[in-house]
Amino acid sequence: MQTLTSFVQERWIAGDGAATPLFNATTEEPLAETRAGGIDFRAVLAHARDVGGPALRAKTFAERAAMLKALSTAIHAHREELIELSVRNAGTTRGDAKFDIDGAIGTLAAYATFGAAVGERRFLTDGPGVQLGRTARFWGEHVLVPRLGAAVHVNAFNFPAWNMLEKAACALLAGSPVIEKPGTPTALVAWRVAEIVVQSGVLPAGAYQFVAGPVGDLLDHMGPQDSLAFTGSSGTAAKLRGHANLVARNVRVNLEADSLNCAILASDVDSSADAYGTFLSNVALDVTQKTGQKCTAVRRIFVPKERVGDVRADLGAALAKTKVGDPSEAETRMGPLASANQLRDVRAGIERLAAHAEVATGGAKSIREKGWFVAPTLLVARDAHDAAFHAEEVFGPCATILPYDGTPDEAIALAAQGGGGLVASLYSNDAATIERVVLGLAPWHGRVWVGSDKLADQGLPPGMVLPASIHGGPGRAGGGEELGGLRGLAFYLQRTAVQGFKGYVESSFGSAPSA
Repeated sequence: MQTLTSFVQERWIAGDGAATPLFNATTEEPLAETRAGGIDFRAVLAHARDVGGPALRAKTFAERAAMLKALSTAIHAHREELIELSVRNAGTTRGDAKFDIDGAIGTLAAYATFGAAVGERRFLTDGPGVQLGRTARFWGEHVLVPRLGAAVHVNAFNFPAWNMLEKAACALLAGSPVIEKPGTPTALVAWRVAEIVVQSGVLPAGAYQFVAGPVGDLLDHMGPQDSLAFTGSSGTAAKLRGHANLVARNVRVNLEADSLNCAILASDVDSSADAYGTFLSNVALDVTQKTGQKCTAVRRIFVPKERVGDVRADLGAALAKTKVGDPSEAETRMGPLASANQLRDVRAGIERLAAHAEVATGGAKSIREKGWFVAPTLLVARDAHDAAFHAEEVFGPCATILPYDGTPDEAIALAAQGGGGLVASLYSNDAATIERVVLGLAPWHGRVWVGSDKLADQGLPPGMVLPASIHGGPGRAGGGEELGGLRGLAFYLQRTAVQGFKGYVESSFGSAPSA
């Protein structure tokens, strides 16, 4: 069986401890394994800080951008191979595999463009300069400079390529070396991407390291110039946030965790509106794309009480006709979950929610003898305010209709019960409703997506994470923030106020693109 190796200190090594198998999600056939142990994580961090960091910081933004562009090209050359690996290891359809692989390639290319626009600088200026004294001779500028540590990225299983490379794109462009840890169930895809990155020879020594298995005591050795970015469950996020060494040394931590994203159908949208068709299409896509294993997927669907029957019938019919099966077959529209543990957790979650709801379509039962399959599931809550629907994310193809009174205020209040989310979507053609709901949702969400007749067939769906917009959210969503153009670099940079004679300070540190 293939053992996935780690790339640390410029060499590939296999762990020497207990093995964890990886499977074909459709057939349950073992594909590869990762092994714990065999890595000196103190030395790995030192290699990133002492070798990779100085090499990256010596380059300008334009030079780092050129490296990202070259990486995007190198990975694109292996696109078909990576898609096939994703179908086998992650259980994705070809369309869902492209979503991940193309997202990774596109994000690298986007950050190459952002970096090229900054040009031949090694720091960013943050906002306009300001007069600090009674005359302009005493002047201040805020600059953002690369920190001197390493960026440790603990990535999620659901997007093994995209999640790793969206983090890496921001860190590398900022001048920070990266240490990447993939989600284990789909690590075969991430490992092959890592191999391509290393074989490309694009990055300087120490700029990119990859840990295929557990990270051991790595967090114990992180220091105040290092940073940790994590994507995964809220339970693991809470443990990381409270890690004794990270707290004691004030290591920067960015978390993206569970999110009970919502879709709101406003009372002004009737069944004949283009916005209604967009609503149905987007929600059905969110439930089934990546088998619902998507951090931006809709989990709660707020529908005016008088419209619940129509939505239940229309959305239920769309989900019921989804072809579930072997993702390698062209007609399949939804494959299996990524692992046996995922199947167990999703089935248990559906059962818990179903105790408070009616099942419109789907349900908790497994639908094939082999593989980790479950049907697209739509529930209708008996009580929209029942805490069960606002407390737990079922990370699979499951969403619940929650009837509300049709007013903006109740929609906002229900959304807030989720405790903070990555994205909320609103479908309305009324300007006053849009303004009221967007402003009410904004404190609880990193992104608010507005669908209307005017946007029909023009905008990308709300589940799509775009490099130019921030990705993250408050509260249970982790309280972190990634991407958003140059904003995504700020986590890896130190903001410093420079004060002095205007002629020196402004000429050296002013007038550059801001983060």
